[in-house]
Amino acid sequence: MEALLEPAAALAAATKFSHVGEHDTEFRGGGLRDFFLYRDLGIADATNGQVIAQLVKANLPPEVGTGWHRHEVTFHIVLMLKGWARFMYEDKVTLVKAGDCVHQRPGIVHYLFDYSPDMEYLEIASPADFSTIDMPAPCAVPNPTPWD
Repeated sequence: MEALLEPAAALAAATKFSHVGEHDTEFRGGGLRDFFLYRDLGIADATNGQVIAQLVKANLPPEVGTGWHRHEVTFHIVLMLKGWARFMYEDKVTLVKAGDCVHQRPGIVHYLFDYSPDMEYLEIASPADFSTIDMPAPCAVPNPTPWD
């Protein structure tokens, strides 16, 4: 039993407690996409870069989308909190709406091409400093919905 506790104890020692309140951090630009705003939830710091958790919300209309890409991650989920977004996952359109959770398996080629003005999601990925790699288009992408 003691041997089972050792890895957990080592992991706990490599991380620290974190509590980020609602007004402790602000939404900011300068993230991966300039048409989104990002709010750091303090998890990258608390896990020494093992995991990132951030809120992402729409800032500008979806005129160009993210382009085809993949992420160098071992884990990546998107939990839609408000509004909706339409993704292409490989050659399939996927509508992700408030309350939905998507596990983006490592290396999946995707494109976020449409979203509502109120779109906001929680993104959790590992490692925190994952890279994004542009990929060739496997298929055509539908047009985004214009904002009023």
